[in-house]
Amino acid sequence: MAGHPVTTTVFFAVLTAAFLHAAWNAMVKGGVDKRVTMAAVMLGHVPPATLALLFVPTPSIESLPWMFAGILAHLGYQVFLLGAYTKGDLSQVYPIARGLAPLLVTGVSVVMLGERLSLLETVAVGMIAMGLMSMALLRGADGARNAEAVKLALTTGCFIASYSLIDGYGARVSGSPVGFYAYLGTVNAVLFAIYIRLRHPGVLTTMATSARRVFIIGGTASFAAYAIVIWSFTQAPIALVTALRETSIVFAVLIGVVIFKERLDRSKVIAVAATLLGAGLLRVAQL
Repeated sequence: MAGHPVTTTVFFAVLTAAFLHAAWNAMVKGGVDKRVTMAAVMLGHVPPATLALLFVPTPSIESLPWMFAGILAHLGYQVFLLGAYTKGDLSQVYPIARGLAPLLVTGVSVVMLGERLSLLETVAVGMIAMGLMSMALLRGADGARNAEAVKLALTTGCFIASYSLIDGYGARVSGSPVGFYAYLGTVNAVLFAIYIRLRHPGVLTTMATSARRVFIIGGTASFAAYAIVIWSFTQAPIALVTALRETSIVFAVLIGVVIFKERLDRSKVIAVAATLLGAGLLRVAQL
């Protein structure tokens, strides 16, 4: 698996996942109460996951340890992402959180797990990550730097790297990538609902009455986005899929600027350009 290239099919599948991922994140950020919209998206995984289980094989028993570890990593990601979104702009928080993950995943994959990347692939991953991480230097919509949001976003990035590696190897062992994620996503949704119920009483009730659209559209988009990524992990090196997925920064920045009226300055344009150049290099490396 380490030497498999990113095929054209995988390349465009992951770009589709990137758009879907940015879209559901925007739905969470756009809600009046981020706890309500986040809960709607996470619990919205259950219907498409249940439907998927009717058509895909059951994952192997060998994948259960990976599944349990992935459930915990996803829960940590969701809790810290929710905290980050309550503190900072979408176009600041999202890129920082997503930008750290490719660097961590690449380092662990190459140094500890034996995946092999060419020099050009490594440079491409670095450009994507640096383009994203440069957003940490930007100021928020009010013109002020937001150190607390950056800290929460970096922690979120660590969880992203963790679940990417865990899910990637779990999916490979499972023999059923979508089935693996369908079970993982369902259990994760239940645990997140319990967390929200205990930590934020009343949120689930509000969600049931005022966030049905986010539940259906956001939940389905979120499930589909990561199901595509999970499948891609079985087709190409995890580090490359993770990096390519983070081109969602382009969609996230556009959504942040157009819909949320967040600041667009030269620094953001340069960061997006670096990310796109990295994605282009990654594609060229496979030719």
